[in-house]
Amino acid sequence: MPPPAKRRPPPSALENLPPVALAAVITRAGARSAASLACTSRTLRAATSSDERWRRFCADDIGVDCRVDPEGRVLPSFKATYKSWFHSFRMYPLPLVKRVKRFWTLLKSWLSEFFPDALETLAEGLSDIEIRIAEYDLGFQLPMPTKLLYRFCNGQIWRDDMESCGIIGGYELCYEMANVHLLPLKQAVETAKLLFSGNGAVRRSNYIIVADCSFQEKTFLLDCLSGQLYVSTKKFRSNGAIMPCVPDSLIRLHADNNDMPQDGFLLWLEEHLRNLQNGLIKVQIHNFKSNARHISLYPETAPTCSTAVTHGVKVRASSVFVPEESSVYDDPCKYVYYYFIRLSLPDACTVNGQCYSSCQFLSCSLTVRTGNDVFHDESKCYGLLQKDAPDEFKYGSYILLSKLPATIEGSLTFIPLRRHKPDGNQFAVKIAPSPLQPPEYIF
Repeated sequence: MPPPAKRRPPPSALENLPPVALAAVITRAGARSAASLACTSRTLRAATSSDERWRRFCADDIGVDCRVDPEGRVLPSFKATYKSWFHSFRMYPLPLVKRVKRFWTLLKSWLSEFFPDALETLAEGLSDIEIRIAEYDLGFQLPMPTKLLYRFCNGQIWRDDMESCGIIGGYELCYEMANVHLLPLKQAVETAKLLFSGNGAVRRSNYIIVADCSFQEKTFLLDCLSGQLYVSTKKFRSNGAIMPCVPDSLIRLHADNNDMPQDGFLLWLEEHLRNLQNGLIKVQIHNFKSNARHISLYPETAPTCSTAVTHGVKVRASSVFVPEESSVYDDPCKYVYYYFIRLSLPDACTVNGQCYSSCQFLSCSLTVRTGNDVFHDESKCYGLLQKDAPDEFKYGSYILLSKLPATIEGSLTFIPLRRHKPDGNQFAVKIAPSPLQPPEYIF
């Protein structure tokens, strides 16, 4: 006698739902629950297999909008895509994976549009095995956000012909230039070992060097224990003095109250990207290197960049904090800023009713106010301004302060020119006030 046929279990409450309602429940339940439901019945397996639904899961959970795995290989479906990404990054919370991936995607998009030479220097990301080898060499673990940053991009590949392509950027003044680039993880580890074995400071066993400057002694160090990012100061070589680059209150290395972990390195890079996207800083042509371009950290927008037009002469002025020349201890020159003035003559220069197509820059007078203290500085400088010249005339100066905040303003002296010769009286041009604030983020 044949055995009785197995009775099919009655359909669950989910299976009895109308298709639209069932789709809404599955979408709300999320990718992991959808994968579990697919194992319970043919009906639910069919309901959870929609590629459009898995496309949404990929976008919402990981920030992936095409059928590719983490290495860029094309996959047959979004469900396979989700599975590949989930498996590759299973040791990390997906919201943090999405956040770090979004950062690199947006930065590469910006570089592609405005600075493609720098985009070419970005290295491929590392595997978890390569990161674990680096951690073994260090003797301690990297913060989770930093690991993810290196998973997606292993810093910048250094080339002599791309020395100005550091993606953090820098500044130039008086024929000096600072330009900061990100280090590959292996170099970050090796540089940290060399640096702390010979700089006279107490050895810090939990620091790595994540970015540095090829032309100045400017180094960015990540404390892998606290998650804070630091920058070297002028006393770094003698006593190891460093400054924090990110507000301490924002750093958390462990997820708490549904907040994802974030270390100083990730916060610092995200702030830099916001400054690029908002147009606060831009790619500029070097003053002293022919046709070389770099990301200039001199602000381009108000209030940190002031603008004034006097007698037709346009003056833009801004400043940037210089940590490698500053001090964390009591010092008459504790805070050092580079002050940058950019001059142009968009239309004719008008003085006493006369129009001139050019004028000669003769001198600069600056006034710095900090608290009740007022400081004046006078300097001679010569430069020619011509109507509709393709480039601005640039003039720079050091500002040394013992306390902050402060404001800086001043005036410039010009004489109009006719047929390349002085014609008429000297006239003054205003430099509008701009603030010198303690920087919240240091670059």
